Amino acid sequence: MFRKMIREKQLMDVNAVTAVLKRATSGVLACLGDEDYPYAVPLNYVYWGDKIYFHSAKAGHKIDAIKKHPKVSFAVTGEDTIAGAEYTSYFRSVIAFGKAAVVEDNDERLAALRALVEKYSGDQPEENNQAALGRCTQACLVAIDVEHITGKQALEYVKA
Repeated sequence: MFRKMIREKQLMDVNAVTAVLKRATSGVLACLGDEDYPYAVPLNYVYWGDKIYFHSAKAGHKIDAIKKHPKVSFAVTGEDTIAGAEYTSYFRSVIAFGKAAVVEDNDERLAALRALVEKYSGDQPEENNQAALGRCTQACLVAIDVEHITGKQALEYVKA
């Protein structure tokens, strides 16, 4: 169902893919938007429990697109170092395919929100993080149930 990567030598193993997803701070969600135009939007996320979670307003282009057509892709660039003298870049990137849906289960929602707060504000005092979670009651939380995922890295990393 999903295409094989052409440059198989550059394919990252599952541990490297997971490391990129956990380390990176933003990704790009791609879905089918209004009048079937592609809609790609950068956002913060957390990879937790083999799903990708992000928060959103309860209404808008992103939520409308997901409800209309839940199949999405999500791309993350974990590293992109320009090597100008070599006319290349050293990169690691990941793309995930899956179905996105608003999280309805309250326990899953709260646990994923905690994971988001920990990822982006784990260095803050716990009472501040708890207050932030309390303010998240109005946010919509979306989960991408990952069906296929691949990672690609620069040839220079393969050779190393």
